[in-house]
Amino acid sequence: MKIYFYIRVSSKEQNTIRQEVKAKEHHVPLNHVYIEKVSGKNVTDRPVLNNMMAILKSGDKLVVDSISRFARNTKDLIELIEKLNNKGIIFVSLKEAIDTTTPTGMFMLTIFGAVAQLERDYLKDRQIEGIAIAVKEGKYKGRKSIEVPKLWDKYYRMYKENTIKAIDVMKILELKKTTFYKLINQYEESN
Repeated sequence: MKIYFYIRVSSKEQNTIRQEVKAKEHHVPLNHVYIEKVSGKNVTDRPVLNNMMAILKSGDKLVVDSISRFARNTKDLIELIEKLNNKGIIFVSLKEAIDTTTPTGMFMLTIFGAVAQLERDYLKDRQIEGIAIAVKEGKYKGRKSIEVPKLWDKYYRMYKENTIKAIDVMKILELKKTTFYKLINQYEESN
């Protein structure tokens, strides 16, 4: 039996050290620790998780710090656990003290998954309510508008005339794809 540890944080800026310490405490070899810095809301957009799932074999054990680091909603959690069970892989969540080798462990996993999803839903609701109040009181103006790069007019025209590709404009102006297309929409709406 090999033991693996999956670590996830929601963004590149967040720190994984706390979860790495847990992996070390459970004597997981470094080459069996998988670290992912990406939102957990979409299981299909988590390449590290998907690669690790493909490597796991029957009899292996997958350990996570908590259910919330593994799946963001009950449906994804159940689907992932089902995949693990079908492959004969043991799943352990340290925070919730869950071991899926027992019927009680599976039951508790489902309950904790549902509670975690409910907590996230409540958090979203409170955030929306807070923003609405802040807007009403004039304290929240929304996201800052995108700053237009200095050479935008030149490269916008070249892009529209098909003399330069979008990807090249993004590289030259150091823009992310979403920012580039938002700028195009913003520019075209104002002109």
